[in-house]
Amino acid sequence: MAKAKDSVSRTIMVALVLSIFFSVVVSTAAVTLRPAQIKNQNLDIKSNILSAAGMLEPGASADEIENTFERFDVRLVDLDTGKYVEPATVGVEDPMKYDMYKAASDPDLSTNIPSSEDKAGIKRRPNVAKIYTLSENGELTRVVLPVHGYGLWSTLYGFMSLEGDLNTIEGLGFYSHAETPGLGGEVDNPRWKQQWVGKELYAENPTEPQIRLVKGGVSADARNKEHKIDALSGATLTSRGVQQLVNYWMGDRGFAPFLKNLREGEV
Repeated sequence: MAKAKDSVSRTIMVALVLSIFFSVVVSTAAVTLRPAQIKNQNLDIKSNILSAAGMLEPGASADEIENTFERFDVRLVDLDTGKYVEPATVGVEDPMKYDMYKAASDPDLSTNIPSSEDKAGIKRRPNVAKIYTLSENGELTRVVLPVHGYGLWSTLYGFMSLEGDLNTIEGLGFYSHAETPGLGGEVDNPRWKQQWVGKELYAENPTEPQIRLVKGGVSADARNKEHKIDALSGATLTSRGVQQLVNYWMGDRGFAPFLKNLREGEV
């Protein structure tokens, strides 16, 4: 009996020691790898920004991505006023370190959206957003804006790039979503994304975006086809979600005030 008890005690002791040892190893690895994880996450975001702007070269190295991205100015914008704000307004020194999606869960840094106005299904909107502009020879050539909204199964997170006229779409891409592969997941299909290039956000009123995803496709002689995109086949709710999130973020509750100020040189 004594030997049995001794054996059980030793087993428990060995298990305890091993548990502590591997816990320390895992914790140490997590702490050690964290900077690399953050660096990779930032690189992925930059890649997606460049992709939306049509500036990501196939097979580009990390250094090439970083060098290209450095051409952009990163600024923070108050969505209500459409004016630039200093990073200190949201408690950061570097605008790249501001997380607008984390801010959306903070009542002091965000605004609740009434259900009647919440076309994108996001519930809360951050008061301040992070935007990316590119100028060449003193002339604005690109503006990349973050967008997100609910599809069928998930919230889609992505970027929309506009040409210097602040109306012509240069690209749209999503870097995170959980839509159905082969259906709503076709938002990742390069052929579908190419349809967005050259489309126009606004008609006469620069605060009322006119983007429509058309079930069955956009015919060559379709009226107002400059605002229309083929809906995703078999993915009605995802298509509706994309349409609504784009129109929400490009509307007066999103980036329209900022784009207006930028257009008129008042930011």
